[in-house]
Amino acid sequence: MDKPAIRVLGIAESFDRSLDKNSVLAGVVMRSDFIVDGLTIAKCTVGGMDATEAVVSLYKKLDRTDINAILLSGCVISWYNVVDLAAVHEATGVPLVCITYEESEGIREYFIKNFPDDWQARVEVYERNGVRHAIKLWTGYTAFIRCLGVELEVGRRLLDKFTLHGRVPEPVRLSKLIARQVVRFALT
Repeated sequence: MDKPAIRVLGIAESFDRSLDKNSVLAGVVMRSDFIVDGLTIAKCTVGGMDATEAVVSLYKKLDRTDINAILLSGCVISWYNVVDLAAVHEATGVPLVCITYEESEGIREYFIKNFPDDWQARVEVYERNGVRHAIKLWTGYTAFIRCLGVELEVGRRLLDKFTLHGRVPEPVRLSKLIARQVVRFALT
């Protein structure tokens, strides 16, 4: 990951639970010189259990062999739709860094409250994803990451390489902007 010219797939999502049952996921392929050279869109169910498949589909739709890593914004997306990080890593074969931005005491109680029929399955996937590690970015901000296929320090350096300011790496920031606009467009 210390190569000067690497590409990552940044993934983020957006949804409006009151207006649509689907969430939009956007994936942006960005080079380490901040040139965007790929984009893809997928959807998953708000409150569903299909986020893992949606994330994998983003990668596969691109049909590229030059993506060096995936930067995923969160493993619980689309109103508690849990991404199985190990399954994504296995299906894509590339390192995965899952990023969150706030400290948390956990979300088990929210799974139980909101999904009485399948909360156990959601908790199982969430716990299998492992613990988050707080890292300090070159910008001075703290982020929390889970790394698969790459060591924690390499994951931190990868985020530093793609973060211009704040704590959100550019491919993830751009993916979020695109997903949000697709949701707004689809609802008008």
